[in-house]
Amino acid sequence: MAWCGSVVLFGAVLVGGGFEATSGPVRLIFGFLDGPMPLDLNAQMRFSLALMGAVSIGWAVTAAGMIQAGLLLGERGRPVWLWLTAGVLTWFIIDTPMSIATGYGLNALPNLFLLVTFLLPILRSGVLRAPRHGEAGDPKG
Repeated sequence: MAWCGSVVLFGAVLVGGGFEATSGPVRLIFGFLDGPMPLDLNAQMRFSLALMGAVSIGWAVTAAGMIQAGLLLGERGRPVWLWLTAGVLTWFIIDTPMSIATGYGLNALPNLFLLVTFLLPILRSGVLRAPRHGEAGDPKG
């Protein structure tokens, strides 16, 4: 759930970029990313930041719900974990190359951090493994 919380926090920072009074953290992020041009917080950029922030927060809340569902389902929760993992991998596979292609290659670092901090507990838990024949959760019994 800490992973979801970090995505919510990032989303809140992006939403904050929608207004001048709360755009300081966004300016820090773009300063760190050292993109190909100075940050121009015009109306279109503010809209895009606020929209991406809202999407990030919604994604994190959805992920938190899926995590809870997967935990409650126990051994039958494998499809939940597979779909959640597919969503995170889809984001990473699209966002990271696009960041690099648009001149924001340093964004690959926080992306990689988020991917690893998501995948490590998932892989360690074994929730993605198909049950062996005869084990609990095996549809063939």
